[in-house]
Amino acid sequence: MSVSNITIFMPSVLTLVGIPGLESVQCWIGIPFCAVYLIAMIGNVLLLTIIKSERSLHEPIYIFLGMLGATDIALATSIMPKMLGIVWFHVPEIYFDSCLLQMWLIHTFQGIESGILLAMALDRYVTICYPLRHAAIFTHQLVIQIGTVVTLRAAIIVAPCLVLIKCLLKFYHSTVISHSNCEHMAIVKVAAENVQVNKIYGSFVAFTVAGFDLTFITLSYIQIFTTVFRLRQKEAKLKAFNTCIAHICVFFQFYLLAFFSFFTHRFGSHIPPYIHILFSSIYLLVPPFLNPLVYGVKTKQIHSHVVKMFSS
Repeated sequence: MSVSNITIFMPSVLTLVGIPGLESVQCWIGIPFCAVYLIAMIGNVLLLTIIKSERSLHEPIYIFLGMLGATDIALATSIMPKMLGIVWFHVPEIYFDSCLLQMWLIHTFQGIESGILLAMALDRYVTICYPLRHAAIFTHQLVIQIGTVVTLRAAIIVAPCLVLIKCLLKFYHSTVISHSNCEHMAIVKVAAENVQVNKIYGSFVAFTVAGFDLTFITLSYIQIFTTVFRLRQKEAKLKAFNTCIAHICVFFQFYLLAFFSFFTHRFGSHIPPYIHILFSSIYLLVPPFLNPLVYGVKTKQIHSHVVKMFSS
């Protein structure tokens, strides 16, 4: 693409619109988003506090749950303060490098969350299919190693997006981003050159991480359900299934929202922009909001500790 008529070269400051098309009412839209954020923070902090303080919860599945809670806090905090700054305090400007940092944080935390869900699925698989070997396989050392690998994998695979943008996207049509946060595709759309390369790598990252994790989560649950259905005692079947209900709920809401947001953002050109932005924001905020609620209600051990904490 020719850049002869482009006047914006490597802008130092970008402007985030917020929710395009709903500027007149976005201050009111910020209220439920803020409420969701606060509930997510309280729920995940409470979850982390319970897991840390109760020695009976120092098991691999609850350690993974604690990692998930910490990731949810970081993910929501990486987007919500700036979004509220836009819709409530009319501060849309953001430094270009800060925008790239936010982009990296958002997609890295998403990748970490996906990896933790895979680790939890594998833990459930070993627990149900090989119960006598679980303690020998899922040692605390292995849990730490899995957490480290999941974090490094997400950080490393997203990092080239920063390099591609800094090195290839020199000229821009505009400094105005029609979004409430610095999502990768939102930045790429205002660029004037090498857009396709960045789009391809962005899609590669999304499908590589989500595709890999989703495949092995699905395979794990196929084996889990096969094992559960082979159990002769009805009570044993029910107990084994109940240990997976919370994870299945979290798994479905995370990936269904992710794929819906991904496909509407890339293929829903006829959909109004504010719908894209709202669904993108919902996708980023709903998992941190729902995860502690789901595990607090569906996980007996955590539920009992929550009741004990508030009744004492």
